[in-house]
Amino acid sequence: MEPMGSLTSSSILEERIFEEIFNQEDEIEKARLILSLEDRAGELGVKKKFDELLRAYKRVDREMRKRQRTGQHLSLVENWTNFTGPYDRMQCKNWIASDDGIYTYNSGSGALDTLACYHPILPIKRLKNLETGEEQLKLAYKRNGRWNEIIVPKTMVTSASKIVALSARGIAVTSENAKYLVRYLADVENANDDYIGVQYSSSKLGWIGDGFLPYDTEIIFDGDSRFRQIFESIRTEGNLEIWMDRVKALRQTGRLEIRFMLAASFASVLLYPLEALPFFVDLWGETEGGKTVTLMLAASVWACPDESQYIGDFKTTDVALEARADFLNHLPMILDDTSKTSNRIRENFEGVVYDLCSGKGKSRSNKELGINRENRWRNVILTNGERPLNSYVSQGGAINRILEIECGEKVYTEPQGTVEIIKKNYGHAGREFIKIIQDMGMDEVRQIQRELQKQIYSDEKMQKQSISLSVVLTADKIATERLFKDHEGITLEEAKTVLVDRNDVSDNERCYSYLMDKIAMNHHRFSLDDSNVEKWGLLENGYAIIYNSAFQDLCKDGGFSKKSFLSWADKNGKIQKGNDGNLTRLKKSGGKVNRCVFLRLDDGLQTDSDGFIAVDDADDYDQGELPFC
Repeated sequence: MEPMGSLTSSSILEERIFEEIFNQEDEIEKARLILSLEDRAGELGVKKKFDELLRAYKRVDREMRKRQRTGQHLSLVENWTNFTGPYDRMQCKNWIASDDGIYTYNSGSGALDTLACYHPILPIKRLKNLETGEEQLKLAYKRNGRWNEIIVPKTMVTSASKIVALSARGIAVTSENAKYLVRYLADVENANDDYIGVQYSSSKLGWIGDGFLPYDTEIIFDGDSRFRQIFESIRTEGNLEIWMDRVKALRQTGRLEIRFMLAASFASVLLYPLEALPFFVDLWGETEGGKTVTLMLAASVWACPDESQYIGDFKTTDVALEARADFLNHLPMILDDTSKTSNRIRENFEGVVYDLCSGKGKSRSNKELGINRENRWRNVILTNGERPLNSYVSQGGAINRILEIECGEKVYTEPQGTVEIIKKNYGHAGREFIKIIQDMGMDEVRQIQRELQKQIYSDEKMQKQSISLSVVLTADKIATERLFKDHEGITLEEAKTVLVDRNDVSDNERCYSYLMDKIAMNHHRFSLDDSNVEKWGLLENGYAIIYNSAFQDLCKDGGFSKKSFLSWADKNGKIQKGNDGNLTRLKKSGGKVNRCVFLRLDDGLQTDSDGFIAVDDADDYDQGELPFC
């Protein structure tokens, strides 16, 4: 339509103006156009003539629609869809399917009998989910002159009570026409079974069969709409060479933070074929050190690193994190800033670490009293924060599942320039890495991982951490030699600094250290002279003799298991057992016999002749360290 101001008293009455009006698919837009033209006709002094022509065209339009509805429009092909658009015609049995809607006629009177839908709609593909075996249906529908496609569960379009939910997506379905729309869709699907066919789909990313989603075009994504934005962020943008040039320059700086987080991002897709368990890689340090930029760099391997795209955070629930991990499956889950957590996550951070590193979610029943599909994943979880992630957890099992990298000062000399480049160029490296892995074959990858694990294995280090680290080093070796080709890989010496000593992780070792600290800090609770405080026991002959109930409270306050610690302490000579084999002994104190734990003090905590804790190392006195007395 030309601008209203350019219309003249003669041009506004031309046939092309009225054709433009009645070609409008949207009735609201048609009404607005008519009102605008009526105002212009009034300005030009030809409103009466315009209204007469408009009424004439309306009569013609109604007559044409009436002829179409009574089957007199000869251009319609019977028993076939007659939609204008990109989709081929399909058999639809006795339905009349055109751009004016979908309906049937009474065979006797020729009048409209059943209306299924006011606009074009048809099934175009059946999707069979590889994880569940359940089918979904891809529907195409036309509203306001534009075609749209949606994927819905098959159960939704086979039930009149459920199909009305499609009204939220703009499909004209109500409780009145719902059962007819269900019947029409079923007729089209079954009459065109060979044409529609079955396409395999998945609601998860990563290794699916012999392919890798989203790079394998034979498998399509049919997942939850909640993750549609994340899925769409996993794409290639810009130029691989520009990304490579900047990343190579960053790797040449020698910063372990950059190389390790990149390697961890690549390593995520190796966990499943190497049958390794998920683990955390946490980058921690002071603010403005470069943690967020490094996390964005790791995300740019696979997806758009911009805010609210691929990178998530902890301001959510444990159930939502589980669903996100299940969706990403083998791609890394990247979560920004461990300090910004929801209350539910903060109260159970240790449980969240255990759950995510277990690789599977909780079993949940559905309303039919069956069991829903169990969420499963095998990926690396990349996080950052100002405090180490293991400071939020206390149990050794959780610490054992975390690889910590400290972020030093000013990792980047030009952080903003790096961010601008990776926001415009991303997603290429991940695609190339998958091609490399597929060309190598998993036998060769597995051999590399086993050799690296042998080299970093140590009795003093935790086995789980060694396995996790070996997977990261495997990814780094492959990326360094076959993708970057820059000889800037992580050295074994650098890698070993990430591992935690076995004694530092052991719950019982930490419990023993915790008890020694508590005893040193509370010597007055072991003294017979001070009667104004609650007593925990006695210090005697190099042992802390602790009342059983006090010992139980100490273990509970520290988050440790009394039973587990006493068993370990007995095996390691840290306690004296009773003559009856009991892990506690009877001790007479103040005229009363109590059952106590006889805990041996460590070498730095001995008692003097008066029962006070003394420090044996004379050097400590020179440094200003005083005994606890």
